[in-house]
Amino acid sequence: MEEELKRYLEELTEREKSPATIAKYSHDVRLFLNWKGQAPITKQLVIAYKQWLVERYAPASVNSMLAALNSFLEFIGRHECRVRALKIQRALFRPEEKELSREEYLRLLGAARQKSVVLWLAMQTLCGAGLRVSELRFVTVESLQSGRVQVNCKGKRRVALLPRALVQKLKKYAARRHIHAGPVLVTSRGKPLDRSHIWAEMKKLCGQAGVARQKVFPHNLRHLFARTYYRASKDLLRLADLLGHSSVNTTRIYTLSDGRKECRQIEGLRLIQ
Repeated sequence: MEEELKRYLEELTEREKSPATIAKYSHDVRLFLNWKGQAPITKQLVIAYKQWLVERYAPASVNSMLAALNSFLEFIGRHECRVRALKIQRALFRPEEKELSREEYLRLLGAARQKSVVLWLAMQTLCGAGLRVSELRFVTVESLQSGRVQVNCKGKRRVALLPRALVQKLKKYAARRHIHAGPVLVTSRGKPLDRSHIWAEMKKLCGQAGVARQKVFPHNLRHLFARTYYRASKDLLRLADLLGHSSVNTTRIYTLSDGRKECRQIEGLRLIQ
């Protein structure tokens, strides 16, 4: 199977899948191959593997892993072995324990500024423009002239807008670091910051900032941008454009309430004697 997997990953590369997507699919398929050992691939075996995943992972993670496996099975011509994804009820509310507030974000920024200027700026760029970590490399010296970032990620192109205050901070930083072209937020070796680096550095801020660890991860900054923008504009379609979503159903996930407002409204109905 190793040779088939190698050819499959080459196929994903030719289809211009992102490196992160290819790495994830490789991980998910290898997990199945290691689980099955020397057993031949059958529909019953894949169903058993699906149940094994259900007992160990969250439903969304299970479906993500099954999508990768089904894609691989399709590639090797074993269409009959593919399995259905789990049916997941649409989320109505966002888990309160994972919601990062603006106040907590500001405390994290205060801790980051004392630790690392590049981390401090990266966090503000992710939150201030609603960017993904993989999109930070498109924040270049050239893009600061217009305040508009041309993002080309996951086969999609869009323009991300940078707040003027952020642009000024990034310009000053680039000048101090003698960065005259290309990405602004880079490591000491000149490589663009990646998700694992920012994730690890942000986790180190939790104690000093007094913020629960489960709330602190790069993508939560993008969520905070989305919630803050939506509360101010109530414009889901424009927010979808800003985030680079092809479907507003994806954007809706970012704007879910924690349920407290709805609880107050229900209490106000006064239907209980």
